[in-house]
Amino acid sequence: MSYRIRFLPSALRQFEVLPRKVKVRMANRIDSLALDPRQRGCIKLSGGDNTYRLRSGDYRVLYQIHDEILLVIIAGVGHRKKVYRKGRGFG
Repeated sequence: MSYRIRFLPSALRQFEVLPRKVKVRMANRIDSLALDPRQRGCIKLSGGDNTYRLRSGDYRVLYQIHDEILLVIIAGVGHRKKVYRKGRGFG
């Protein structure tokens, strides 16, 4: 079973403005979530139901897993200094 990946509109905008090298690396990491959304290196965040973060260098992907419908929702993508701020992602 593979999960579908969906971006929130704000997360898609955040992803599109990343530097090219970072975008390629993050796209590969995001694609891997379809096969295993709880892969090694993914950390469950406190204060949110099924909210996780995926790390890739200095950049993070914030996402939510919905197992009942096999869906991963990408809520935030960005540099570690900015992605956790309120109003970005689930922060």
